Amino acid sequence: MTKLDLNSSEFDDYYFRYIDKLSNKTELRKGFETGKITIINFFESIPKKKLTHRYQPEKWSIKEILQHLIDTERIFMYRCFRIARQDKTALAGYDQDDYIAPSGADEKTIANLLNEFTTNRNHSISLLNSLTDQNLAFVGNSSGSAMSARAAAFTIIGHDIWHMETIQNKYL
Repeated sequence: MTKLDLNSSEFDDYYFRYIDKLSNKTELRKGFETGKITIINFFESIPKKKLTHRYQPEKWSIKEILQHLIDTERIFMYRCFRIARQDKTALAGYDQDDYIAPSGADEKTIANLLNEFTTNRNHSISLLNSLTDQNLAFVGNSSGSAMSARAAAFTIIGHDIWHMETIQNKYL
């Protein structure tokens, strides 16, 4: 399944910023595999002294951004799973800022964060491999808008790219 299969009725306009980061040839399951390696290599390449850097006092550190990627993937894969199983319950949104302080990301080692990321990503890949393209095409309701299971998953890949670009442009 490629990005070309998505249409605008499958996700809220807000998520276009992430989905638009993907090539039209992005294949969902392969994108998760490739993205795992890309994220690991990217964060391992960042100098240790930069990992708690904030380009402005109120902004997240690089470690907190990695924790945010992990937390967001958990939430969006939960959405993907529920929608793919044709659960018609409206899924609530979340406030990403509320998750950072209690995560303690800056006190974690980069190795621990990357292990957490890898474990979580492997779980996401396993889930995606258990779903059919028909399951992934189902549209549910998330944060008050229509969202297909595949749009929830594609959003994760684009979200990763968005934040890597932010780190490259504002932190390094």
